[in-house]
Amino acid sequence: MRKAFIAIAAFLVAFTVMLGLYQPFLWWTAIFTGPFVLLGIYDLYQPKHSIVRNYPVFGRLRYFMENMRPKVYQYFVESDTNGTPYNRLNRSLIYQRAKKELDTIPFGTQLNVYDNGYEWLSHSIMAISHHDLNLHPRVTVGGPECKQPYSASIYNISAMSFGSLSQNAVLALNGGAKLGDFAHNTGEGGISDYHRQMGGDLIWQIGTGYFGCRNADGTFNGEAFAERSQSDQVKMVEIKISQGAKPGHGGMLPGKKVTPEVARIRLVPEGKDVLSPPSHSAFSTPLELMQFVKRLRELSGGKPVGIKLCIGRRSEFLAICKAMIETGVYVDFITVDGGEGGTGAAPQEFSNSVGMPLRDGIAFVYDSLVGFDLKKHIKIIASGKVSSGFDIVKNIALGADMCNAARGMMFALGCIQALECNSNTCPTGVATQDPSLMKGLVVEDKKVRVKNFHNLTVASAVELLGAAGLKEPSQLTRAYINRRVTQNVIQSYLETYPYIPAGSLLKTPYPSRFELGMALSTPESFLPTDYVVSQEDYKKANPFSDHS
Repeated sequence: MRKAFIAIAAFLVAFTVMLGLYQPFLWWTAIFTGPFVLLGIYDLYQPKHSIVRNYPVFGRLRYFMENMRPKVYQYFVESDTNGTPYNRLNRSLIYQRAKKELDTIPFGTQLNVYDNGYEWLSHSIMAISHHDLNLHPRVTVGGPECKQPYSASIYNISAMSFGSLSQNAVLALNGGAKLGDFAHNTGEGGISDYHRQMGGDLIWQIGTGYFGCRNADGTFNGEAFAERSQSDQVKMVEIKISQGAKPGHGGMLPGKKVTPEVARIRLVPEGKDVLSPPSHSAFSTPLELMQFVKRLRELSGGKPVGIKLCIGRRSEFLAICKAMIETGVYVDFITVDGGEGGTGAAPQEFSNSVGMPLRDGIAFVYDSLVGFDLKKHIKIIASGKVSSGFDIVKNIALGADMCNAARGMMFALGCIQALECNSNTCPTGVATQDPSLMKGLVVEDKKVRVKNFHNLTVASAVELLGAAGLKEPSQLTRAYINRRVTQNVIQSYLETYPYIPAGSLLKTPYPSRFELGMALSTPESFLPTDYVVSQEDYKKANPFSDHS
């Protein structure tokens, strides 16, 4: 092809010259032939792209088609049920509810109800009309040391930072939270002016970078935290330990993105790279974490303080529970993020292969808290691909008290799953800082859509409760959700995730599936205490059937 291009280029140059000499006004053809020839010559000698080097000019079509592939696939190839991360059925449901359009489906389900993994709710002959139910259920968050408990919706906006999202997206999300009376998690990027402008309830997330409450060296600044956390708009404080999309992974905000506005919001130097470490500097043991929780609660004036994490080593979470028992300091809530959670950008290995999925994480955290007799003090929030009423019901049945959603709320804003969140080219103005793209997102319209989506999704969850003959979300148990395991085997969540007795982790013998985790955990360290575990302990733990 290289030789063919040289021949074609030589012909075009000769042809253009002949035309120009024959009729001077035909020299304008060089406008087309010149760039083609010059680009081809460049392609011949550039060292980076083999295909372009071997197929000058024409090889560039590969990159064009590669760029078009996701869009062609989404609109012309994928079915209603096989798109990922969210299929068209789920996306359409969110769009319809956000716009208050017809959200029913004709002619029956498109799902194969005999596929492994299909799930359903056990309904009741004595169903309750949704007209007789509370369509706006609330959950009170706040343990015995909390002076300002918060009455939260069972469905709220998950953590997304300004910077990852555009200012218009943040304004619309918070405006929707204000209209719908639910909470908006700030993400670890701090409380921006756009979080404050609409006046919606905020959950302030404190990450490893301590943005908005940090010293010049990146350590925690108590005075800055107290000043911001005591705002009436801040209802809860969340310490982010890890997130499901990239647990155990830090981050770097390039200096070119640290504008004067970002520097002011995050309390970082303008124009310089800013590191978010993979772990916290304010604490290094479970006992220190509890003291940090106590300090934040005092500095905030007694507001609910919780932690967010994706479950990794089970022994580490059990160590946190042991630290709560030893210190008498309890977190007010725990946000459990599933490995299926989303982010604007994550290494593929972390997104695909690190972190416990949400169902398993919720069940484990609930059982651990019950085993330590701590659940009565602590609310559980499920976060990770929760976008429908059935998603809410499933997670509450497993043990969650409420749910958070990020991508569902983004769809309500108009996100089309273009998968360009990490490139600053989001076509709908949601995940970009490009002012020309941002203008496409009209705050006054989209904040109403966010409110609509929230209200109708919560209402659908309440209707499902009524179908099951239940009046309150707290009445849901694992027995209500069924899952096809194989072609002829059906299990309820209760069979897949059996409960353990209350207080059963406060004394031996422990439930068998917790024996190994209890042996490995200590409130003095997050690291497993392998050196004190005997071979007999490992045998008793039965690793082939253990969930510890």
